[in-house]
Amino acid sequence: MKKLINRPENVVREMMQGFVAMHGGLVLIPEHHVLLRADADEVRNRQVALISGGGSGHEPAHGGYVGAGMLSAAVAGEVFTSPTPDSVFAAIQATGGEPGVLLIVKNYTGDRLNFGLAAEMARAEGIPVEIVVVSDDVALAGTQQYAGARGIAGTVLVHKVAGAAAAEGKDLADVAAIARETANAVATMGIALSAGTVPTAGKPSFVLDEEEVEIGLGIHGEPGIRRVPLRAADDHAEELIQEIVAAHELMEGERIAVLVNNLGATTMMEVAIFTRHALGLLESRGLVIERVYTGTFMTSLEAAGLSFSILRVDEDRLRRLDAPTSAPAWPNLAAARAGLSQNRIRTSPQFTPVSHRDWADQPPNQLQRIILSACRALRDAEVRLTELDQTVGDGDLGVNLARGATAIEETLPLYQAHSPSEALRAAGLTLQRVVGGSSGAFYGVFLLRAATSLRTADANDLQAWAKASLEACDAISRVGDARPGDRTMLDALLPFANTFAGSLNEGCSTAEALNAAVSAAENGAEATASMLPKRGRSSYLGERVIGHPDPGAIAAVVWLRAVVSAALGVFHS
Repeated sequence: MKKLINRPENVVREMMQGFVAMHGGLVLIPEHHVLLRADADEVRNRQVALISGGGSGHEPAHGGYVGAGMLSAAVAGEVFTSPTPDSVFAAIQATGGEPGVLLIVKNYTGDRLNFGLAAEMARAEGIPVEIVVVSDDVALAGTQQYAGARGIAGTVLVHKVAGAAAAEGKDLADVAAIARETANAVATMGIALSAGTVPTAGKPSFVLDEEEVEIGLGIHGEPGIRRVPLRAADDHAEELIQEIVAAHELMEGERIAVLVNNLGATTMMEVAIFTRHALGLLESRGLVIERVYTGTFMTSLEAAGLSFSILRVDEDRLRRLDAPTSAPAWPNLAAARAGLSQNRIRTSPQFTPVSHRDWADQPPNQLQRIILSACRALRDAEVRLTELDQTVGDGDLGVNLARGATAIEETLPLYQAHSPSEALRAAGLTLQRVVGGSSGAFYGVFLLRAATSLRTADANDLQAWAKASLEACDAISRVGDARPGDRTMLDALLPFANTFAGSLNEGCSTAEALNAAVSAAENGAEATASMLPKRGRSSYLGERVIGHPDPGAIAAVVWLRAVVSAALGVFHS
C-alpha cells in the first residue's frame, strides 16, 4: 500500500487539521472531528443549522460542503465508519440555536443509528432537531425489506438545495420538507473498476479481475450488486442511465440537473467520455438538462469509477442550486484566504478529558481480569475480523473493535468499581464514543441496557446476569430492528443469553451453563454463513455472502469465549 500519510491510525485527525489549514472559512472541534462554519456563533440564532457527515474516505464530502449556503457543520467518523453520537451531538451544540437543526443522513445503518441517538440527546436538551434520510442509490431500489437503498453522491445536491433554503430564512419544518423533497427527487447509480484501500487495513476492500467491473456499488468499499465484464464506456453509460430513468420513471419533457461524480481515481478523460454519451442519451429521451456538475464530490478513497446522479428540478430548486455558497468543494467557488491559526481550533462544548490515576502497579481485580481478557481477545482477532469483514462488508470491524478494546484497557481504573453495573455502563459509553459506526452504537446499547438491568442486582446472582443478557439482546433487537436469522451479531448473542438462562433454570452448574452458552453462540455464528443478510452492509450483497459467516457474530463469539474463560478462572480461583 502506497499512501501519503504518516500513521494509519492518525489519518482522520490529521486530515481534519489539513482541511482547516486549506480553507479559511472553517474551524475545528478536534476531539470529535467536527468542522464548523467559522461564523457559526453569529448565525446560529438567525437560521436553521444543517449538519451532515459520515465515515471518512469520501472527501471532499463532507467537510468540503461546510460554509454559508450549505452545511453548518460536518462530522467525520473513522474511515468508512459512522461518527459516534457524542460527536454528532457536539456539532449540534456548536451550531444549533433557536431555529433548530436539520440532520441530513445517508441511509446506512450506522449513520441512521448514531445521528438518531444524537438527535434524541439534543431534544432532551431542548434543541429542535429534524432528520432527513437520503437513499438515492437506485441499484437497491425495492430492497426496503433489508437495509434499503443507500445514500450516496446525490446527497451533495440535497446539501446544496437545503442549505440555500436555510440561508433564505426558512423555518425548520420548511427546510426539512425541502430537503426531503429533494432527496426523493434524486437518483444515483455507480460503476467501479477498482476498490479503495482503507489505510488501517492496507489492502483493497475487494479485487476485480482486469476485465471486470462492479455495477451499483456503495461508497464504503463494499462490492456492487453485480459483477459484469468490462465493456465500452458508452455501453456502461447506457446501462446506468437506463437503471436511473426506469427507477424514477423520468418522462419526456422533465427538467433535470445532472451530477457526474469521480469516485476518486478516475481520469478526467474517462469522466468526459462517459458524460458525453450519458448526456446524449438523456437528451434523446426528451429530458431537459438544466445543469451539469462534473468533478469529485463524494469519493470512496481512491476507487476507480464514477457515479451518475439525476435530480428533478423546477424553478425553486434551480434557484437554490444556483444560490451562492462559501463551501469550498462546491464548483465555481472563489478561493477564500487560508492558513491554520489557533483561533480556528474550537473546543468541544461538552468534552471532558478522562482523568486516570496511576494504576500500573496495582494488580487487576476479578472484574478487571474478565474485562482485560475480552479486550485482549478482540485485539488478537483484529486481522481475522478485518479479513472476514472485507469479504462481506467494508473491512473496518477488526480495526474498530481493537480500537475500542484498547480504549477500555487505557481506562482500566473506571472498572475498579464494586458495582458491575457501573463497570458495564463505563464500557458501553467508551465503546459508543470510540468505536463509531453501527458496532459502537450497538455495543453501547447492549452494555448500557445490561448495566440498567444489573443496577440493583447482587453481583454474584447468576440469574440476574442471565436476565441482563436477555434484556441487552432485546435492546439491540429494538434499536436495530433486527431479529434472529437476520445475520447479525444477535445470532451469536441471543443463543448465548437463551442457553445461559435456560441452563441455570434447569439446575446446571455455573461452568456447565457458561460452556453450553458459548457453544450455542459459536453454533449461532457459524449458522450465519448460510443466512441471507437482512441488515447492515452485507444486505447489499445478497446471496454473494453465502458461505461466509457474519463478522459481527464471529466478533461476539471472540469476546464471549474470552469472558467465559476468564470468569470460570475467577470462580475456581
